Amino acid sequence: MAAHLETGLTADCTELDIGPFEYTNSKDPSKSGLFPDCLYAIRPSFGESLKARILGPWKNPQMATVRPGVMVPLPWDGSRQGDVIPVPVNLDPGDLRLQIVETVRNLSQAVDLTRAKVIVSGGYGLGSPEGFELLRELAACFPNSAVGSSRKAVDSGWIPYAHQVGQTGKTVRPQLYIACGISGAIQHRVGMDKSQTIIAINKDSAAPIFKFAHYGIVGDLYQVVPELIRQLRQRQEELREGAEGQPFQSLGERIPILQSR
Repeated sequence: MAAHLETGLTADCTELDIGPFEYTNSKDPSKSGLFPDCLYAIRPSFGESLKARILGPWKNPQMATVRPGVMVPLPWDGSRQGDVIPVPVNLDPGDLRLQIVETVRNLSQAVDLTRAKVIVSGGYGLGSPEGFELLRELAACFPNSAVGSSRKAVDSGWIPYAHQVGQTGKTVRPQLYIACGISGAIQHRVGMDKSQTIIAINKDSAAPIFKFAHYGIVGDLYQVVPELIRQLRQRQEELREGAEGQPFQSLGERIPILQSR
């Protein structure tokens, strides 16, 4: 579409803004001036280590695409209505240059981190790919959950890229994010720090993730996670025995180990 409109396109943005932009170009004075309503398209650059601010006010429309999950959707407004305009299309079989022979759904389609309410993520601190089996057990204790990972775990071949959270992966906003063995580098943080509740489990008390996590557990994840699984399963059994009418009052009540943080 941008090529058709002969304008620019900034893809995979993590932030958008609109504001004034003043520019002076001695080689091309036609580009100089004050542009009051310029689109500021901000995206990761230089191997995800920097943020680039890209502006192009000399061509309109200004266009950008946004990475899924970075924007908070507005509340539903049922009073807003759109106009549906049918457009008749008549195509002959000879007009179709592409034929769909088979649809194969791959792992990236099966793993939808952006829709999960609970994400249990693992990092290089797991020590081996077998550690993700334990995280899958923990994730299975919650409805609508998924397993995520840091980039280093993906680069090590421990888990497919579809699970990666961060600047080079998915940006997520779940109700609960449990980070196991993840240091909390900025590249991972920008992909998950808008989660409603973040629990960090790491044996390094100085790990950066403890600076922005809501709950921190300093300890060996191979001791902490099995205890979380045990207590969550115990609570599920209690609910099945007749406590369905008594909702949890807090995260600490949902996961009792947090009360002794």
